[in-house]
Amino acid sequence: MKSYGEGLRFGMLLQLAIGPMCLMVFNTAQSSGFFPAFSLVLAIALVDAFYIALAGLGAGKLLEREGARRLVPLIGGAVLLLFGLNIALGPFGYSFIPGLSVNAPAGSLFLQGLILTLSNPLTVVFWGSVLTAKIVEEGLQSRQLTVFSAGAVSATLLFLTAVALLGTVLRSFIPPTVSAALNVIVGLLIAGFGLKMILKKK
Repeated sequence: MKSYGEGLRFGMLLQLAIGPMCLMVFNTAQSSGFFPAFSLVLAIALVDAFYIALAGLGAGKLLEREGARRLVPLIGGAVLLLFGLNIALGPFGYSFIPGLSVNAPAGSLFLQGLILTLSNPLTVVFWGSVLTAKIVEEGLQSRQLTVFSAGAVSATLLFLTAVALLGTVLRSFIPPTVSAALNVIVGLLIAGFGLKMILKKK
């Protein structure tokens, strides 16, 4: 349980650095309700678990190669830029990716969450560094690393589920104009994050 608690605390610290996906979960909850937002939460947590598993298998070493480090952020940044602009333009009646928006059905939002979270595979390198540090500094064994990782993924589920609940509670208090403005802000944040990834590698 100690390793799980450490993973949960570490994961919560990461969640406190509010990112565009967290804002997207909140915006989806206040515009479409809890269950569509929760499908987004599940997608994000699933990708987190997938990337942590890859990091544990050593896939991060492949992404440290020069070619991968240049290409992967460009592709991921382009995906985020495209999706972000699509979300931001939604309130104005424009959509160049049909069916993908914060008002989409739960199944579509789950797919959207998968794609957006997968668009930053260099997360594997981050988790590879974290797990390596745990092995070297604390001498954690493979079972303890698994439990630590489960705690980190649980933090994603707990934190973002709370965000989804908050968005659902505030749903009836947020006027449509404010909801549309949030759509634009969230879309621009995601697009800005993607543009930053692209420019950083140029």
